[in-house]
Amino acid sequence: MRAYAPVFLFFAATAAVAQTAQVPPPAVTNGGVTSTAGPSTGQAVAPGSLVSIFGTNLASTTAAAGTVPLSTTLSGVGVTVNNIAAPIQFISAGQINIQLPWEVTPSATSAQVVVTRDDGMISAPANVTVAASAPAIFSIGGQAIALNSDGSLAAPAGGIPGIATHPAKIGDPGGLAILATGLGAVDQPIVDGANSADMTRNALTPVTVMIGGVAAQVTFSGLSPQFVGINQINVIIPPGTPTGNAVTLQIQVNGTINSNPVSIAVSQ
Repeated sequence: MRAYAPVFLFFAATAAVAQTAQVPPPAVTNGGVTSTAGPSTGQAVAPGSLVSIFGTNLASTTAAAGTVPLSTTLSGVGVTVNNIAAPIQFISAGQINIQLPWEVTPSATSAQVVVTRDDGMISAPANVTVAASAPAIFSIGGQAIALNSDGSLAAPAGGIPGIATHPAKIGDPGGLAILATGLGAVDQPIVDGANSADMTRNALTPVTVMIGGVAAQVTFSGLSPQFVGINQINVIIPPGTPTGNAVTLQIQVNGTINSNPVSIAVSQ
């Protein structure tokens, strides 16, 4: 037995080192809870929208959800907002994307976001303002994700390698489909984590879409049928809209321009 004493001492020392090398608990960056479409510190988010959580040691792996409805756990990682489990779209050490549960009530006080890592370690609560609507437009480097009727992106022709693009046309009856998030409540109930493939759901809050400072004709505003937490706004670009490769596009709610600034290409 004496011959094995050094072996036991070695394992004891190794165990002590392993304990001191334990990964710190997950930590959410101050101001690090924001809309996935338009990250900006202090920005409000809306029920049903896609939300990104930025921080450190949030997960021990990188994974993306592969099925819909989204689950409230992904590779053992969970997130709650005001103690309500949130559907999870993506996890990594530095970022988690969730859908803000529809049940989270807009309030003048901040909601609390808590991350539980796959090893059971829990983050300190992080605060985020929840508003009835907080629109943000998805973009690639400031270029709006706005689709022409043929499925191409409303961007300069050949402007994005590997993606079909051409400018949107003024008066095109096929219109333009803008992908956004944060429009808030819809006219038909929907469960957390689900898409809207089963029926059309319209946003309850009217929106105004400004293209180059000109109000477009909105023909639909509601949930995208394919994607969880994403709004689709269909518009027809009116005569008098400026043309060019970087025409401004913004969403107004209640008369206030409050979406992130993006652009599209427009032609006659």
